[in-house]
Amino acid sequence: MRGSESSFPNKKKFMEKRLPMEIITAHNLEKYFGTLAAVDGISFSVQKGEIFGFLGPNGAGKTTVMKMIHCVSKRTRGDLLVFGMDTDRDPRTIKQRLGVVPQENNPDPDFTVFQNLTIYARYFGITRTEAEERAEELLEFMQLSEKRDAPIETLSGGMKRRLIIARALMNEPELLILDEPTIGLDPQARHLIWEKLRHLRSLGCTLLMTTHYLDEAERLCDRLVIMDTGKILVEGSPAELVKKYAGDEIVEAAASPEIIACLKEERVRFEVFGDIIQVQADDPQIVARILMERCRRERITVRRATLEDVFLKLTGRTLRE
Repeated sequence: MRGSESSFPNKKKFMEKRLPMEIITAHNLEKYFGTLAAVDGISFSVQKGEIFGFLGPNGAGKTTVMKMIHCVSKRTRGDLLVFGMDTDRDPRTIKQRLGVVPQENNPDPDFTVFQNLTIYARYFGITRTEAEERAEELLEFMQLSEKRDAPIETLSGGMKRRLIIARALMNEPELLILDEPTIGLDPQARHLIWEKLRHLRSLGCTLLMTTHYLDEAERLCDRLVIMDTGKILVEGSPAELVKKYAGDEIVEAAASPEIIACLKEERVRFEVFGDIIQVQADDPQIVARILMERCRRERITVRRATLEDVFLKLTGRTLRE
């Protein structure tokens, strides 16, 4: 690799694997815990070589879906295929072709950074020589070579996260599943991981992720779904969803009875969120002029609409535990 991602290990293998275009196919998928429908009849597909996101508030069902996909939880009803295979009938074969990055950082504290990778490779029947070669390449890929022989307790949170991703890549997975890949990281570490995930996609790897960072989903995902109470509310690319549900730009001003009355009189549609008024605007200059000249509002904010606006509009602003 020698300082360049272009020599990422086994790029040719990634590109030459003969995979179905739909890596994951779900139809009327359900998962019940007693009488609780954690996943309630959802259908979706994930295409080869894309980054696909699952978004939703706590308890939406997204983690349950991920567990069914990587074969640690059986479905109650419906169909779920990964690589064209049934997750309940062929879990061992599917798992051999997956990489999983859990939400928690869980490297083995009894081994060095390098040993964490080579020992993990044994689960996949990888020879010692090949495991050591892959480990060296992945440590360089994740910018951890200087920590090769370091004990785990000396690593920062960002280093541990990069190690967990490197570990998930040891078996050269065709599908990489990431649960909150950058949780708790500083901006520099987040951007480094984003860069690595985009590079994996460029090699033909398919990525499935959950995240509570809406800017992360907007930057990384080719397509995504937003879930709530076990159902899929919307599906599409981030840009499509923002355009459809939040418009081009948002005009914000402090809420007051006078402003509300003025906007109603001017027949401007708005929403009130706490002490803020928001107006979705394809032409924000017109709305801004109304607020300043007719509603006598001097301080306003005009900003680009984001995926967070869509998320809050569809799932609400009430805190979920």
